[in-house]
Amino acid sequence: MSLTADCSSCAGLCCVALPFAASADFAADKPAGTPCPNLREDFRCGIHARLRESGFAGCTVFDCFGAGQQVSQVTFGGRDWRGDPETARRMFAVFPVMRALHELLRYLSDAMTFPAAHPIRAQLRRAFDDVETLTGQGPDELLAVDVEARRREVNVLLLRASELARARVPGRKHNHRGADLIGAKLRGADLRGASLRGAYLTGADLRDADLRAADVIGADFRGADLRGADLTGSLFLTQPQLSAANGDAATRVTAPLTRPAHWACAGTSGAG
Repeated sequence: MSLTADCSSCAGLCCVALPFAASADFAADKPAGTPCPNLREDFRCGIHARLRESGFAGCTVFDCFGAGQQVSQVTFGGRDWRGDPETARRMFAVFPVMRALHELLRYLSDAMTFPAAHPIRAQLRRAFDDVETLTGQGPDELLAVDVEARRREVNVLLLRASELARARVPGRKHNHRGADLIGAKLRGADLRGASLRGAYLTGADLRDADLRAADVIGADFRGADLRGADLTGSLFLTQPQLSAANGDAATRVTAPLTRPAHWACAGTSGAG
């Protein structure tokens, strides 16, 4: 199983199953279950190299965490949704469930790498194995999964792993869990070890901020200015969160995360 999207092994599920509405993120409306007009016959995106310029920035911040190929190749054994309306209906219904499960696997996988989480690593591993087992079930079993209940169970462990990791950060640690920080002026802020779980950081000025070991699970970074910010070792940080923000060559991230291509157009903040 891979937690990295492989579009070459997927039947374009994110481009069909999910809806989007005309907005700053999408150039047009598309109902769930209807193929995006940019989807080609080979299930590839016809404007993938110029999504932002074409008004589809929302596509650049979506990650299925490998759920697309799991549904396409494992759950439905490589079947093509275009040949049977009932198969299509079931595939499109299963995809969001699988995506949620793969996201949980991604977070559990991250937590198991935290040195400070060693006391609960066995519990994290058991939770990972349980969720992974679910992803191998058939369509009916997957549609019966209580995703929210599973999230609550896993979140208890993820929160404990976060607490253990952040406890190693010296000094006072801010608690901004779920906070409304839209447009907040946080340039140069010391947010080491802070809890930013589920925080709304849309358009926030985080230039040169220190977010090392900050818990950013579920934080909304859309339009946030991360130029010069240090996100080294930020807990549960994902590539879509980075892609939703703006940064530059001075923004620090930890591999395997990478600076999004559109950051290359941003000016530097002067941070080292």
